[in-house]
Parts: sequence; C-alpha cells; structure tokens
Amino acid sequence: MAEASTLDGVIVVAKEPGPTSHDIVGLVRRLTGVRRVGHGGTLDPFAGGVLPVFVGRATRLVEYHLGDAKEYRAVVAFGARSRTDDLSGELTRSGAPAPSRVDVEAALAGFRGSIEQTPPDYSAVRVAGRKAYELARHGRKPELRPRAVTVERLELVAWDDADAERPTANLELRCSAGTYVRALARDLGEALGCGAYLVALTRTASGPFRLESAHSVEEVRRALAEGRARRVLLPPDTGLDQLPRLKLGQAELRALAKGQPVRTDADTGAGELPVRVFDGRGRLAAIGRARDGWLHPEKVLQGSGD
Repeated sequence: MAEASTLDGVIVVAKEPGPTSHDIVGLVRRLTGVRRVGHGGTLDPFAGGVLPVFVGRATRLVEYHLGDAKEYRAVVAFGARSRTDDLSGELTRSGAPAPSRVDVEAALAGFRGSIEQTPPDYSAVRVAGRKAYELARHGRKPELRPRAVTVERLELVAWDDADAERPTANLELRCSAGTYVRALARDLGEALGCGAYLVALTRTASGPFRLESAHSVEEVRRALAEGRARRVLLPPDTGLDQLPRLKLGQAELRALAKGQPVRTDADTGAGELPVRVFDGRGRLAAIGRARDGWLHPEKVLQGSGD
C-alpha cells in the first residue's frame, strides 16, 4: 500500500455493472488508507463505464467537474414500461404496436438540443428533504419538477427487432450534467406511444475522462494493493487544462495558505475563470480568483509549511 499522505490525484475507474459508485469509493479508501475519497458523478449499479475517483486533496477539486458533459452508449427496449425506467423495475407491457427503426429515428429529433426532463421517481433528487426513491419505495409518487437539460448528440447506431414485440435500439449520446438517460428512454417510449425502458448503459466519457484510458477495478485493486498507486493516479488538476496557470513564490503561497489574497501583476487571461496556482516545483498549490490585481484563494491544496 502506498503511503496515504502522498496520495493526491484522480483515478479513472472503468466500473462494471453491479457495484455502486459508493462501493468503488469505499474500495479505494480501504486500499489507500486515505479518508478523503469521492467520485465525480454517480453511476447506477446496473450501469458501467467511466467513474472518476478523486483521492486526498484532489477531492477539493470535484466541484470544478460538476458541470462536465457526459457521453453514453445506451440500449433502450420498446413495448413495455418499467417502474424504475430501467430493467431493474417491474415491467408492464403497453399492448401498443412496437415502433420501427424509422419511427424511432424520427422521434429522436424531438430529444436533441435543450429539452425539459422530469427526473425518474427512483432517483436521488430531493423532495421536501427526502430522496425521491425513498418516497417511491413506500408507494408515494414524488412530485418532481421538470428541469432543463441539453442533449448535444443523440444517434441510433444499431437496431434489433428479432423480438418483434420488444425491439431494442442502441443509442449514442452526449448530454449535459444532470441528464437522466433512464428518463430519456422513458420519454422516448411515451412519445412513440408504446413505452420504453433502459436495458443497459455505459458511460464512455465524463468531461475529459474517457473510457479508453480508464482502469478496470482489478487493475486499480492490484496497483493500490502493491503500493504502486502512481500507475493509476493522475495529477489532481487533470482535466482542468482550460483554467489558466500561475506560478508563485513561497511567500505568496504561504499567504494564500492562510486565506490571504496576494498582489499579482500577472495577466492570467482568466476573466471569470479560476486560476491554477503552482509552486516552484510544479506542484498544484491552490485554486484562486484574480480580481483587480489581487489573487484571492478559493481552494488551498498546500499548507503554509509545504
């Protein structure tokens, strides 16, 4: 096991269907001995794909990824409705004629761009202080409000009608954070009048983190158990290349570590963007905001004695 105090960074996990996102976080926490571990966006247990896990001081940077766009491969089945909008829920056949590939491709046009979407009843959205799925499990219909989401790309890439009563479509999409693919499947089925639900889901990208460069759980387990975390650990600011860089001396860094703004004449070109602050050794020390010639600390990753 690597020394816990040295582990700060991002592990991009290729989650398999089955474990929860919390299970993966718990595994990393146990194997590293690092208490502060979090993830960059929940994946439902039945779903797989990219799960960025933030370790140590990198957890302080999760908020800068919350707006990251997501990409998915999804399999949607038509001809029935699911209580949970996916294959884990009780299914009810609609009795309506199944759609054709042409029907589905035509209906997809209505789900591209900016759309209104109501989250699934079985979701973690809070309603009057409780999670929606807690109400749904007790037979109460959560009162969920529609929310605006953006679907940048939505394409039908494969069609299977071997089961004429319940054909399936393989979709690829890119969407804004907060989009529920389960709800998209549900609403697509309603638009076609036949019902639909999500059969399988793989997240292929979460912002800058992509599936092709992610590590399997077994790879992560082996690297961490053998004390070779650097094989899977990326720098804390990975994926934040859009944020300007600024190098400061030790006196300025000590002031930032104490929560004090420092004078800087550097033109970061940041505008409203946060600024990544590095020390003389090229280590990320803080995230700040530049205003009127002053740099104000927003997140400090190094103490005054580092």
